[in-house]
Amino acid sequence: MTGTFKFTALVYPVRLLPARALSPMTRLASSCNRLRHWPAQHRAQLRLCLRVTLSAVCALALAHALALPLPLWTVLTAVLLTQISVGRSLKATADYLASTLGGAIYAGAVGTLVPHANELALLGALALAVAPAVLLAATNARFSAAPFSAVMVFFGPTITHAGPIASAVERVTEVAVGAVVGLVVSFVVLPGRASERVSDAAARLLARMATALPELCASFTESLDASAISRIQEPLGEALARLNAIAPEVRQEQIARFAHAPDPGPLVRTLLRLRHDLVMIGRAAGVPLPQIVRTRLGGPIRDLAAMMAGYLRASGEALVARQDPPSFDRVEAALDRYAREVAAIRAESLTREWSADSVERLFALGFTLEQMRRDLDDLARCLRELARGSAR
Repeated sequence: MTGTFKFTALVYPVRLLPARALSPMTRLASSCNRLRHWPAQHRAQLRLCLRVTLSAVCALALAHALALPLPLWTVLTAVLLTQISVGRSLKATADYLASTLGGAIYAGAVGTLVPHANELALLGALALAVAPAVLLAATNARFSAAPFSAVMVFFGPTITHAGPIASAVERVTEVAVGAVVGLVVSFVVLPGRASERVSDAAARLLARMATALPELCASFTESLDASAISRIQEPLGEALARLNAIAPEVRQEQIARFAHAPDPGPLVRTLLRLRHDLVMIGRAAGVPLPQIVRTRLGGPIRDLAAMMAGYLRASGEALVARQDPPSFDRVEAALDRYAREVAAIRAESLTREWSADSVERLFALGFTLEQMRRDLDDLARCLRELARGSAR
């Protein structure tokens, strides 16, 4: 593995002054500094704000130009389908059009074929129009908009004074125009690529892993209860869930030939395995190891955790920058040092007096670290592939 390894400096806890002890000028300078950096930290959100606003304005202008009966639905559709990335916009558009078309056709047929001249008949016809659409939406999330479309088409004649079939056609036309506007704006105006969002989410997950790993490894030499370990692990699961939600958007962009980014699947699977490694470390770290082990292995464990944390953080930076992975040499050296110390402890037969639980946890840690070595190697391979893919 080649690259430059970046170390993370140790930050010692300092006693912070209460907010009231800060001078007004200091508070003002701090607020100005946060305000100055806010746009850079929220580029994706600002681009989305611009795209959605432009979609709404263009949809209304086009609806008026085409003399659509209800421009409201065109504008709403354009706003709903202008998403934070092109991949998400494509998926949302396909799902929404399928829902609208199915709901409109079915509700138009019900409104035409089922008489509803009185109030009781109207209630029955409405139930007949809505129930199947709701059942379809409940069984397939892709058709979540079908009940809404069915209701709109069923009551459309009371608003536009057109027949059920004409109401269905108008509904589909309004949604189609809004969908076209939303897609065009998503593709043309500062388009957000799902591959970039995957890289950002993966880098944040790696940064959280880099923070959690030393804390989990510290529990082998210090007392850390199960609730504290759970608090360390929870953000990792949440970050991984966000990454899993974004990754399919890349496939949508590849299908539309909008992006040529490599498949994020190997990277997501590697990060999932690294997440499992940290779960295994947390399970093995329930109770501190015997005192003699803490004396012998405390230093190697801390050094190894620090080296791995630095490697994870540097890997996240390389991922965002589309660069080759950092050097693995220092992590390798720390792993070798830990392995030599464990071998020396075993050679001295120090484990004979331990409880079965302590021996089991020590070997579980060794197995997990070896697995983590392989997973970090896979991570480096993913980074190299992504770097080559972006260079094409």
